[in-house]
Amino acid sequence: MSNELKERIKAGKALREQVPRALHANFSPVAERRSPVELLLEQAQVRVPELVPVRHARMLASPFAFLRGTAALMANDLVHTPTTGIEVQACGDVHVANFGFFASAERHLIFGLNDFDETQPGPWEWDLKRLVVSALVCARHLGASPEKARAAAYQASRNYRKLIRKYAGLGYLPLWYVRMDAEAILADAPPGLRARAQKLLDKARSRTHTQALGKLTERVDGKYQLLESPPLIERNPKLASGISTPEAVEQMLRSYAQSLAPDRRKLFARYKLVDTARKVVGVGSVGTRCAVALLLGNGQEDPLFLQIKQAQESVLAAALKRASNYANHGRRVVEGQRILQGAPDIFLGWGKVNDVHFYVRQLRNMKVAVELEPGGIRFNTFHRYCGLCGRALALAHAKSGDAALIAGYVGGGEELDDAMVAFAQTYAEQNQTDYQTMAAAAESGQIQVARLLESV
Repeated sequence: MSNELKERIKAGKALREQVPRALHANFSPVAERRSPVELLLEQAQVRVPELVPVRHARMLASPFAFLRGTAALMANDLVHTPTTGIEVQACGDVHVANFGFFASAERHLIFGLNDFDETQPGPWEWDLKRLVVSALVCARHLGASPEKARAAAYQASRNYRKLIRKYAGLGYLPLWYVRMDAEAILADAPPGLRARAQKLLDKARSRTHTQALGKLTERVDGKYQLLESPPLIERNPKLASGISTPEAVEQMLRSYAQSLAPDRRKLFARYKLVDTARKVVGVGSVGTRCAVALLLGNGQEDPLFLQIKQAQESVLAAALKRASNYANHGRRVVEGQRILQGAPDIFLGWGKVNDVHFYVRQLRNMKVAVELEPGGIRFNTFHRYCGLCGRALALAHAKSGDAALIAGYVGGGEELDDAMVAFAQTYAEQNQTDYQTMAAAAESGQIQVARLLESV
């Protein structure tokens, strides 16, 4: 270990005197805390009006779904918690449903973060706290006992701490090449879990553009077009600034092409846009302007599906009172993803239509997520999954921040883990209270809720 590395670890350790690790256990809502309903109504003002009730319905599906949709609310709470002053490229919306398997540019399956809408430089503690809270809340959603829910949250924090210490000792270039390879994860899985894990990876490998062609389209007069399922998938609504979805997507893709590297731009130019539709996605994203585009290349059986998502100001920007350095929020998302994910989509880029910012990525592209619903995952598997999420977050932070400083601060003992889990237990109760507040607002008619039976 070099003297410089030792000094940075020592400096991180010294921060414990200013911010004792036990302080991270503390949470109590401040007197001027905003109501979750007030914040939801404010966010509704900048979303597609007819989709806002869909968002509310998805958030009310469970306390875990509510947590997924309230990154802004939690960021406002985290402002009042202690931090060391060490910053990373924060994800801004780290929770256990925002991780998964995806294909690298070389078509290898890797595991990591897969949602970057809120990314911006910020405190490393905020990402970790949101992850640990989500592990606890999700475990409860799955029906785990209090002891098992606490163990899942502990595993997320423990693995983050252990791996950030490991990554602190790597050279910068070796660290950049580190990947959480799916095959290595499979090899480490216990025998009883390996078959289920293999099934998930096989599913990921089947999720290609060709497979999507059969799932998402129909042939009309010999040509493929996207299937509609109003209000979740619609071909001709307004997408941006009063412009129809087909026209807006066509304009945006011309802008987007300029964000690609020359080799990717040349490849993209070989495809022809044949159909578009507005598509509702996620929980927190519902109501933002999102679309899917079908392009064809070398004939009718050579499809490329692109997902086009609106990018708005990060919830971290408002909480930290710090504006983004990017004129286009789509670029903020893309460049943040490139830092945090390490092996992003070759078609990742950004564009705009009038004053609306977008980013673009491939749809599906061998992406798959673990099903975090009762009956979809066993608790022992979930416990290990939370550990994977902690590892992946540590890798993202190590690539974007000073891992040695963080490693020195977190240390080799369990004090930070105990504090993070204590915070999670307290914040999970706040989340439950906020969820009930939203449910009461829906019951009274203060907020509108769509009738939906589909899952989030």
